[in-house]
Parts: sequence; C-alpha cells; structure tokens
Amino acid sequence: MNALPEIRENVALDNLNTLRVPARARWFCEITGQDELLAVADWARTRRLCTLLLGGGSNLVFTGDFDGLVIAMAMRGRRWESVSGDQATLVLKAGENWHESVLYAASSGFRGIENLALIPGTVGAAPIQNIGAYGVELCDTLESVTVYDARTGDIRVLKAPGCCFGYRDSIFKHESNRYIVLELRLRLSRSRPLSLGYGELADYFSGRQEKDEPTPLEVAKAVMAIRRRKLPDPVQLPNAGSFFKNPVLGLSQWQHLKEQWPEMPGYPVGDRMKVPAAWLIDQSGWRGYRNERVGVHNRQALVLINHSGGTGRDILELAERIRKDVEQRYGITLEREPGIIESDAR
Repeated sequence: MNALPEIRENVALDNLNTLRVPARARWFCEITGQDELLAVADWARTRRLCTLLLGGGSNLVFTGDFDGLVIAMAMRGRRWESVSGDQATLVLKAGENWHESVLYAASSGFRGIENLALIPGTVGAAPIQNIGAYGVELCDTLESVTVYDARTGDIRVLKAPGCCFGYRDSIFKHESNRYIVLELRLRLSRSRPLSLGYGELADYFSGRQEKDEPTPLEVAKAVMAIRRRKLPDPVQLPNAGSFFKNPVLGLSQWQHLKEQWPEMPGYPVGDRMKVPAAWLIDQSGWRGYRNERVGVHNRQALVLINHSGGTGRDILELAERIRKDVEQRYGITLEREPGIIESDAR
C-alpha cells in the first residue's frame, strides 16, 4: 500500500505564489515520490475533492481560497541517460527548479535549453506552457513527459508529438485536471547550433567573432543579464512574469495595422506575424501605471505587479482594463498567460 504523506488543513498559500495574493487551501500536502502521489490521488478521489498541483507558483492567479486539495510538487532528481557521443538525454523530476536545471545542462556543455535560463518555476510546469524565450521553446528539445493520468490512474509516457505543443500551449493546458507531470526527458547535444539570432540576444553577441562561438553557459548567462535588466525579481516585486501572450496575427491583419502604425514591431512565425504584447500595452499608455494596490512594471509592460496587498481579483481587474484598451485601439485581443484558480473548486 502506498504511503500517505502528511495532509494539513486550512493552509495559507500567500507565500507559495509569486504574486503573493492571499489564498488558503482547505487541504494541503507535499509529495516527494510517485508512491505518495498515488496515495494522495486515491485519498482525494474517495472524498470527491478537486486537486491543484502547485510547483513554484509562478504562473497562476488565485481569486480566493481553494476548496480542495493543493498538492505541492517536491519530487526532485536529475540524471543523464542515453549518453552517446555528443548526444544525451537529461531526465528531470517535476519538482526540480527549472533555472538550476538549465545551468546544470549548460555547465555540462550540452546545448538546447540555454536560452530558457531564468524562467521561474519548476520543471513540471515547463511543458504546460511550452515555455519559450529568445527563439527557443521547450518542445524543441523535449523527448517525452512522464505523467500520472487521473482519468485512468495509470503512469504514462507521452512522446512530444502527443503533447500537442503550440505557442504557450499544450495538451496539459486543455486537460488540466487529467495529467500530473512527473518527469521530463530532454534530448540535448554538444554540437547542435546555438540560437543567437533573436533580438537582444543577437545584440549581446554582435561584437563577437564568428570563430569565437560562445559556450552554452555563456549564452545562459547572457540571457540572465538581459532578463534581469528588464524583468523584476518576484522576491522584491511580487509578479507572475509575462501576463499576456504575444498575439500572432494573419498577414492581412498585420499589413493593415502596419499601415496605420508603421513603427509596430513584428516577427515572422511561419506565414503569420507575432506582435510584442509589451509594445501594444506600452503604446496604450499602461507601462508604469499604478493604483493603491497593483500596477504595471515601469520597464516591462507585460508584467503586472502586486505592490501593496492586492488580491487576485485586483490583478485580474487591471488585466481586463488593459485587454479592453488594447482591443479598442488595435483590434487585437490579448490572451492571458497565467492560469486562473477560481475560489470555488468543487
């Protein structure tokens, strides 16, 4: 029989979400192994409780208390598997810190995820959003995801094509109550081309000779320096990272907008164009806005800040005002990145 971990009642979640909005869990536990997860899942199922898996708490907004079981993912471990020549598979447990895992791989000389340095959260959250930055997405290197399937009670391995990855999207977002991520397998290489052509990263290495190629660790450190220049530390200013996705437009809509706003930036994505949401928000006058509780960061308009005891509702109300302004001005509907955890979990 699987060992049931300690389950506590009425636990504060304020310090377990990076926005630090007030919320409490009716029930709460921390799991460190697969057996504990199976026991907890059975415990919640017999009581007909909704469950919420919590990693780093960096990409969600609580609107109030969660009337169910919050499971804090603390399964940790990393190992190299299938090392052959300059190729290797890195296996990461879901409770590992994502940024530290990036540095671990880059320090070992393996390429593939160095552009994803300093993205907050745990490994288990990475495939849900298909995290991406500076021209690289998780799905570029992901081989498989091991999950617990709450529908069947089985442990399954989903190959990358079965995860239905898209821009900040995956099967895990659309079936959020079905799968719990347990570990990832990433296929990395010592020889794959570095991705250095994206915006600020290209500028960072622009003076470097072609023959003097940076190491993956140097690329990771460059990404860290760039991100720290414009993104606030959640420890100092509570935030959930980028609050809106960059909209991807059809060419006809893009060309029409470009005629009206020639300075509007855009980046090709196949036969479509991606427009920076930060630019749209900034041009709509929201960068640096602040009321008595919440606001918009003064250097990065994508980031909403909980300045002084704001609630999840305060954050969402501000986000909705921004969304409406951008839609009225440009005819573009911004889509939120963080998950919204409603207070009624039943």
